[in-house]
Amino acid sequence: MLFRKFHQESKTIAGAAILVGAFSLLSRMMGFVRDRILAGTFGAGDVLDVYYAAFKVPDFLFGVLVIGALSASFIPLFTKHYDREVDREAAWRLTNNALHLTFFGAVIASVLLFFWLDPLAALIAPGFPPAKRQLVANWTGIMLAAQLLLAGSMVFGSVLQARKRFFFYASAPILYNVGIIAGSLWLVPALGPVGLAWGVVLGAALHALVQLYGAAQAGYRYRFVCDPRQRETRDMFRLMGPRMLGIAMAQVNVVCLTVMASWLAAGSVTIFTFAYNVQFFPVGIVGVAYAVAAFPMLAEHAGRDHLERFVSVLSSTVRQMLFLLIPLTLLFLIFRAQLIRLVVGAGKFGWEETILASDALAFFALSLFSQSLVFLIARAHFALRDTLTPCLAGLVSLVVNVLASLVFAPRFGIAGFALAFSISSMVNLALLWVPLRVRLGSLEELSIVQSLYRMTAAGLGAGIVMQLLKPVTVYVFPLETFVAVFIQITFAGGVGMVAYAALAFFLKSPEMTDLTASLHARLFRRACPTETVPSEPSATA
Repeated sequence: MLFRKFHQESKTIAGAAILVGAFSLLSRMMGFVRDRILAGTFGAGDVLDVYYAAFKVPDFLFGVLVIGALSASFIPLFTKHYDREVDREAAWRLTNNALHLTFFGAVIASVLLFFWLDPLAALIAPGFPPAKRQLVANWTGIMLAAQLLLAGSMVFGSVLQARKRFFFYASAPILYNVGIIAGSLWLVPALGPVGLAWGVVLGAALHALVQLYGAAQAGYRYRFVCDPRQRETRDMFRLMGPRMLGIAMAQVNVVCLTVMASWLAAGSVTIFTFAYNVQFFPVGIVGVAYAVAAFPMLAEHAGRDHLERFVSVLSSTVRQMLFLLIPLTLLFLIFRAQLIRLVVGAGKFGWEETILASDALAFFALSLFSQSLVFLIARAHFALRDTLTPCLAGLVSLVVNVLASLVFAPRFGIAGFALAFSISSMVNLALLWVPLRVRLGSLEELSIVQSLYRMTAAGLGAGIVMQLLKPVTVYVFPLETFVAVFIQITFAGGVGMVAYAALAFFLKSPEMTDLTASLHARLFRRACPTETVPSEPSATA
């Protein structure tokens, strides 16, 4: 009975968001475990510099070629055919066609990149000495194999999303991290540091297997179909172009920072990457989960030309995201050093490295709201069939990121890159928000500002509570162990979160009321979860 629940479709947006968010949380926790093991084993030095630099080209290939092609084009086409029972065979034919074309495309790209590994290594890490750059080239070649597995995996994952079967889709990133952890624990002792690269391949294999199983349970059967002239396939390629460019800009944004960080002292790339991974935790849990959950409803209202309901859903989702992001931002600012120490502060990753990473985390935390909202507002443009605006916004923010890095990095070092990234993220949000507001006439900014008054007041109170309680645990548990740091964050941060919720409730925050009602309905099953904004019934994830 319980196992059958894994194959069930999510019936509501709330249900899908809770599932995706919960598994995203688990995946991030596994990512923290991975980073802690890597930091404790290798420290901020040459090995992890090579590892993270080698990751950039395969990660770019995967993000642009696979995610860009499928998330924006495959799912709508698959759903269009699958929803018509007489045409379901066309949906599975499209799946096999997309599988082969995506896989062969990844093979061709990987082969071409394989013969350019040395120039690519020089481009990604120009500040590395020759021997270190050669290791980047060698490890990049190994990691390209993982992209072939991930290419197929994401086709199966897109099927699971289209069928609203999120369990296996959401569990795949967890297994990906399990493979990387296995590589660091067992392959490195057997093969040496290069075992880290093979751990990525192992993680990709686990990622693919779990989604293949889920797709098979959803009805997928393998057939050899490889026809780029198929009408649905041509539609897929037509839709993927602007989306690919937009994702490319986001990928290049981070790659540029890695390139410039390679000119700093050894370990700088590692420290920057650790700080970036830690700060993305709330972005993934709140920003991505809410954007994924809200997108179907936005697309539905846009397709029916119900723009008032579209704006209402968008405004409500923005307010709900800000309600969660404000206390998380304060938590990350106040406990930035503790969070870095908790996640990666072990073994060879010392206190000096912790301070550098925590300074970067502080600047990253300033843009948690903009990084998260960009996911949502970009999808609002996609729902209105506008993929050009997000692409142009990403291009401008990339330029801002590079220019700001050149200004701030010489003065602040690694933290300067984080500050530049945050500034570019805010610019990206503004460039997405303004055209959308012009097009729709209003995004209910007044309601957002009114809610922000209550959220800010509650946040200030919560921040004071966290700051006052921060030194209390030190008298009982000196901050010399992992457990002590964990207790400090859990106790002071937890009480601060409770204070935020209490103050928001006292101030009659609508978002607090909505969240409480949704959790109550979800946990006690007294009613089916419903949307908290005026909308048509039966909207599903």
